[in-house]
Amino acid sequence: MTVWDDLVGQDRVREQLAAAARDADALVTAVSDGEALEQGSKMTHAWLFTGPPGSGRSTAARAFAAALQCTSPDRALGGEPGCGFCDGCHTSLIGTHADVQVIRTDLLSIGVKETRDLVRRAQLSPAVGRWQVIVMEDADRLTEGAGNVLLKAVEEPAPRTVWMLCAPSLEDVLPTIRSRCRHLTLSTPPVEAVADVLIRRDGVDPAQAHSAARATQGHIGRARRLATDERARARRAAVLKVPLRIADVGGCLKAAQELIDTATDDAKQLAEEVDGKEAEDLKAALGGVAGGRMPRGTAGAMKELEDKQKRRKTRTQRDSLDLALTELTGFYRDVLALQFGSKLAIANMDVQDSLERIAESSTPAQTLRRIEAVTACREAMDRNVAPLLAVEAMTMALRAG
Repeated sequence: MTVWDDLVGQDRVREQLAAAARDADALVTAVSDGEALEQGSKMTHAWLFTGPPGSGRSTAARAFAAALQCTSPDRALGGEPGCGFCDGCHTSLIGTHADVQVIRTDLLSIGVKETRDLVRRAQLSPAVGRWQVIVMEDADRLTEGAGNVLLKAVEEPAPRTVWMLCAPSLEDVLPTIRSRCRHLTLSTPPVEAVADVLIRRDGVDPAQAHSAARATQGHIGRARRLATDERARARRAAVLKVPLRIADVGGCLKAAQELIDTATDDAKQLAEEVDGKEAEDLKAALGGVAGGRMPRGTAGAMKELEDKQKRRKTRTQRDSLDLALTELTGFYRDVLALQFGSKLAIANMDVQDSLERIAESSTPAQTLRRIEAVTACREAMDRNVAPLLAVEAMTMALRAG
């Protein structure tokens, strides 16, 4: 099993990264042997992985990072970097390699302070590996100030440092940064390929795997969660009932409140799992005693942690709501396909009766307006409109058609 096996349906990207890894291996070997570096190398110091949600942007970046750190002796015999078994590959993939830093945020943005810390790290030489690799999974969440800090590091890179930035599209990254990166665009994986991964790697029942892959339209992470988590399936089933529950104003308001409550419960569940342990770990690190008073001068650190947890809770609630809105969009997309007699595969086959009922009782123009209402709700929440107000406006628009 090589490091590339998790890149589902991305053969072209895999070939490009494998070629770059081969050139990177040759560069390190040439430098250590005192030879001159070859011109026209496919390796570069900054990469930008873009693609729709679920396409595997961060998976591709981590696989590339592992290939760069590969220490397999087979390389000397013509083997490809990225064996998946050596210490360099294994530790890179599980997140314990000293020279591979993976940055993901559960907050709304990545600020200047965090970015400056990364830039300082990027100036260091590799400690044990062949390259210093920094993978930023949410480069689209960089604030403008943080982006300007990162720009200088990308403009003037250290000799053995590689930046890997991940974002949904090129437009989500500052033009000055993306102009200094090599671009790799991933596509949504085919449904069959996602189902095959769930069966082969996660041991999911074939029928359940195909159902989850089809329902999520090739989004690998959501498909895995839907196939393995009963709670996720129950939440999705509740969301797909919304179009049938908005016959009157009372139904609209109740459906909106339930969507908000579900998202709040998701955020609360995560907080219960993470917040308490984080607080206890910080207290212990600051010299606090269980049940006793904290030492002087530690109140600021505790307040900073509380603020971070509050921002994370907001992000979790928004992500949960956004997932529900994505599923509603998919529902009305299927309705539109039925109304036009399209031969496109229906994603939500498990609720086909509901789809047919809505399709027969409305027109394609109404369905398009409903899809626009869901999109408008997502945009409103991006502008920090109160979630309940945005969702209530959406359900009323869905009712009006």
